[in-house]
Amino acid sequence: QELLEESGGCSLQSGGSLRLSCAGSGCADRLYCMGCVRQSPGQERDGVDSIDLAGTKTYAGYVKGRFTTSKDNAKNTLHLQMNSLKPEDTAMYNCAADRTTCRGVWYSRYDADYRGQGTQVTVSS
Repeated sequence: QELLEESGGCSLQSGGSLRLSCAGSGCADRLYCMGCVRQSPGQERDGVDSIDLAGTKTYAGYVKGRFTTSKDNAKNTLHLQMNSLKPEDTAMYNCAADRTTCRGVWYSRYDADYRGQGTQVTVSS
């Protein structure tokens, strides 16, 4: 059983930075894709970023140039460096991981095999 645990969420002011981390354990070596999704109350789930086994990184348009994804393969930990944060980035951020595809990150009608409990990011103006 794969377990995902997020950390790093906090409250901060607009323009600030923080780093979210997602640590995977269990069947971590069988994961094809890891990424982050976010959701605000009353909003659909949105994909934020993903990285696959080949190291290919994908970002949502609204975070390009501001967020950077990295992965520590030895520790199976995903890091999301978030800079120039805006109030509209306020959301619950969840780690998502899948054994075969990244679609559970990018398409809200699909669910990834594994999902963490989430960490709240609140950005005030």
